[in-house]
Amino acid sequence: MATGKIIKALSGFYYVLHDGEVYQCRGRGNFRKKKVSPLVGDMVEFKADNYEEGYILAIHDRKNEFVRPPIANVDQALIVTSAIHPDFNSLLLDRFLVLVEAKRIEPFIVISKMDQLDSAMVEEMEQYKAEYEKVGYPVILSAVNDSHSMDEIQAHLAGRTTVIAGQSGVGKSSLLNSIDPRLSIDTDEISESLGRGKHTTRHVELYDISGGLVADTPGFSSLEFGDLELEQLPECFPEFVEVQNDCKFRGCLHHKEPKCAVKAGVENGVISEHRYDHYLHFMQEIQNRKPRY
Repeated sequence: MATGKIIKALSGFYYVLHDGEVYQCRGRGNFRKKKVSPLVGDMVEFKADNYEEGYILAIHDRKNEFVRPPIANVDQALIVTSAIHPDFNSLLLDRFLVLVEAKRIEPFIVISKMDQLDSAMVEEMEQYKAEYEKVGYPVILSAVNDSHSMDEIQAHLAGRTTVIAGQSGVGKSSLLNSIDPRLSIDTDEISESLGRGKHTTRHVELYDISGGLVADTPGFSSLEFGDLELEQLPECFPEFVEVQNDCKFRGCLHHKEPKCAVKAGVENGVISEHRYDHYLHFMQEIQNRKPRY
């Protein structure tokens, strides 16, 4: 048996990278019996007589996994949000951040299409950049024709497995094509009637880019907090974690409790008011979630 990493899953086949070569494999039937499916990003044991007829025999333990998109063992998430077309949406950005924080995956943020802004909008994006960097997130203001921002992004990718996330139309595929033109990932124009991009990416695949592996995915088709418990939500806001030991009550949810360090931080301007408002929005969403049976 050999050990490799699944870099693509398509039509029941798994493409396993081993020593620079890719082997087309099928999963063994006992995976279905165990209700386990191989995922892109999995480290696996496999056996292959040639490059087109292999079988995956075992899946190594995962450090994390997503259901939508189906991928495992992610080191970091590159969250792309556009400054315009579609307009910058801090609520949606914070939703993405919570989803990846819940998986203990390091995010970094790229705000795209900066070349399409006037000076006032550039200043607004720079303020958001400073705000999220204060939380601890790397933020890159990018344009496809800006080599400096592309170099910054590539430096983050080296040696890591990265999932690229963001709503349709923000320029995820265009960004990857700019970094590595050999990819030629399909892109479509923004649908003016819908105000969002047409869905062009069809499957999850890991690409060798800038010395790392990057997943161009069909996107997070579900942005609901289906598996996130209310008690976990505060842990997904790093600036809350930083001060939570100063709250009067252990397990403080930073809402109606007295002598809460997070609420005090908001009042003192140390913690972003809009980030706290988004936290309350997500809290209500989780509380109103229908129970699963």
